[in-house]
Amino acid sequence: MFLVAVGLNHKTAPVEVREQLSFPEHELADALQKLRSREAVEGCIILSTCNRTEIYAAVLDVKKGLANIKQFMAECLHDDLCEIDNYIYVHTLYDTVHHIFRVAAGLDSMILGETQILGQVRTAYQNACELGATNRILNTLFQQAVSVGKRVRTDTEIDRNAVSISYAAVELSRQIFDDLTGRSILIIGAGKMSELTAKHLVANGVTSVLVANRSYENAVQLAQQFGGKAIKFDNLFDHMVDADIVISATSARNTIIRPAELEQVMSKRNGKKIFLIDIAVPRDIDPVVTKVNGVTLYDIDDLQHVVDRNLESRKKEAIKAQAIVEDEITKFFQWLNSQFVVPTIAALKQFGEEIKQQELEKALTKLGPVSEREEKIIRVMAHSIVNSLLHNPIVNLKTYANTNHGHLYTEILQNLFSLEVEGQRSKRHPEPKPAGPHCEGMMVHHGHMK
Repeated sequence: MFLVAVGLNHKTAPVEVREQLSFPEHELADALQKLRSREAVEGCIILSTCNRTEIYAAVLDVKKGLANIKQFMAECLHDDLCEIDNYIYVHTLYDTVHHIFRVAAGLDSMILGETQILGQVRTAYQNACELGATNRILNTLFQQAVSVGKRVRTDTEIDRNAVSISYAAVELSRQIFDDLTGRSILIIGAGKMSELTAKHLVANGVTSVLVANRSYENAVQLAQQFGGKAIKFDNLFDHMVDADIVISATSARNTIIRPAELEQVMSKRNGKKIFLIDIAVPRDIDPVVTKVNGVTLYDIDDLQHVVDRNLESRKKEAIKAQAIVEDEITKFFQWLNSQFVVPTIAALKQFGEEIKQQELEKALTKLGPVSEREEKIIRVMAHSIVNSLLHNPIVNLKTYANTNHGHLYTEILQNLFSLEVEGQRSKRHPEPKPAGPHCEGMMVHHGHMK
């Protein structure tokens, strides 16, 4: 049995293609059932997010399995196979394991080290498991992938520093106020950037939100998202007296906050400092306001410098994360290869024993009466021949078991000798697929299989 993955993401396919090949939860059961019924597909999991759709499968035959998965994706896109090849990437065997571990670790995300993907990997696995679409190998693969993601985020700082403009504002706010709990913000402008910045600040403890916008209706809509209050734009400076943080992101052509107005505001604050975040281009706030006592100002370039510095930090942590991924891949293949090697060696020995007994019976029948000593010599010779023939294949297979492709050598040996291996699907005598939902497999915790 082989592991494969077929997918597309923000790097390989435009959003209009990703939209067609996304699988919301209410469509997942039908999609998994169709995939599971395809020839050679023994188990499957669909990971579908806004930036990627990936199908992971355990297949009996790589060529047939990949062809059927690609055909399924082409049907979803209403395209032919030639078209789908323009958007997808394909991984097999070792590369499949390497890819899902990197995905869970946040190393393959649009934003390096982002944390949301780990939960999405876990949910994709749980959904497929509950719907009976997985098998033992996929179960262990995804259980360990989740453990890899957890270990990366525990043992490295890949997700610790802001790498978006909106979240960088939170990081800078903490430097000014230490603790954001109970702080108040005044948002000037009701655009997307203002919304994102306010969202991050509220998530980090800010409790009071005021929104000022030239369109009062838009201010009301944004304020409602945070349980805040809309104010008239003309009353902006009156309310700034009570704000700890001011976020300005309007489309004004000229500055709207100047030193003279801010001096009046600060004269009424009884020495309380104020933090201004200007994310507008052109700038909303005259940079000269920093000369007013108690005022700290950061503009879009300052925020970008924070993002760039943090991104470099994440790249350094990504090197540590990749080392963790490589370590966990080794552990996974040690487990996977053991699942193939031990029963295969037992089946090979049984195969040799059966041939030995058959040929002994034929030989002894043809020889007629022989002495006990002669029969013993014949049996020892037959035993020695079989053991000698099987010695190198068994020794070499045990050696290959410690490589990344040990299970591939095992499958080849099974096919060469037409072995029937207990617990594995025979190509000549396929077992029926399970009728109901099940979730077989071993639980994995922090990269160790139990």
